[in-house]
Amino acid sequence: MTSKRWTDGTANQAPGGHVPTPGEPPRPVPERPVGLAVVGAGYWGPKLVRNAQHTPALRLHWLCDLDEAKARAVLGEYSTVGATGRYERVLADERVDAVAVATPAGAHYPLVRAALEAGKHVLVEKPITTSSAEAAELVELAEAAGLVLMCDHTFCYTPVVRRIRELVHGGEIGDVQFFDSVRINLGLVQPDVDVLWDLAPHDLSVLDFVLPPGVVPVGVCAQGADPIGAGRACVAYLTVRLSNGALAHCHVNWLSPTKVRTTLIGGSRRTLVWDDLNPQARLAVHDRGVDLTPPDQLTDAIRHRALISYRVGEMVAPALVEQEALRNVMAEFAGAVVEGRAPLTDGRAGVRVLELLEAASLSLELGGITVPVGTGDRAAVR
Repeated sequence: MTSKRWTDGTANQAPGGHVPTPGEPPRPVPERPVGLAVVGAGYWGPKLVRNAQHTPALRLHWLCDLDEAKARAVLGEYSTVGATGRYERVLADERVDAVAVATPAGAHYPLVRAALEAGKHVLVEKPITTSSAEAAELVELAEAAGLVLMCDHTFCYTPVVRRIRELVHGGEIGDVQFFDSVRINLGLVQPDVDVLWDLAPHDLSVLDFVLPPGVVPVGVCAQGADPIGAGRACVAYLTVRLSNGALAHCHVNWLSPTKVRTTLIGGSRRTLVWDDLNPQARLAVHDRGVDLTPPDQLTDAIRHRALISYRVGEMVAPALVEQEALRNVMAEFAGAVVEGRAPLTDGRAGVRVLELLEAASLSLELGGITVPVGTGDRAAVR
């Protein structure tokens, strides 16, 4: 399975067209399906196995895990897919064109690098690695070899987030004025990462995906607390300053007795409200906001009234077809490999999310100061 080489990274500046919207005909199946191996039989690996087996453009050959018996248990007694505990066996198999990595994040870098060096395309669970420097190295390696390196930013493949991106990029909401997300629940306190690294990647990957061209993060500040003495932040607030002057804010919390999954994206024309716990109306588009009279339109009569007026219009809940996001992830990965293009959430997207997380960690360490991103000046704040 061959692919074209791309090196300028421009493909993912406008990626929305790569994922079919609900109702469109399915993509044609290639003459030879992309040979796939899944690495990791823990929580996420079996989900990848199931969705790969239901993706016509993929042919699953292996499930690899250090615990081979665990891999066999996932596949079942009558599966024709092979189970192995030897990663080198997977990479040596000429039938395997691509590898999907679903292991703990600390193992991502050596596994992904070995796959790329063996000429395999790679889909990797987020975060792509545990450092942006390692992630950038993998991106360069993949691009030099003309291989697909894709991040499994699963939420970006849900119908609701794809519709949000269409509305933002299409100018339906006007200029982005704010992004506000809440991801809280009584969750499992992780032994190796704080709540920022556990939960915020979901919201930061969505932010990276939906921001319109030309609007980028320029600074990050974060504050956190550990009220239960876990040794790491269990409650955190992260603020990203954007290049257009707007703010993006994320609240993540392991200690909330109630579960909340909401995101608001405010624009100069409309505001989007995404409630992921409301399957009947996950997305609401509000024609409500604040209007400011431009200075060149001020008249003597207007000067005697407030310059700010409030616009109250209708709310529309777009109809969205429920789809399993991971099925769309697998289809996009196969499509990128077959078509020789950068995937929707490529390695560069993974690097950008990691840069925000690293800046947030540094800000947390330094008491909540704003840490620049995308400027190369981060070391100067220490």
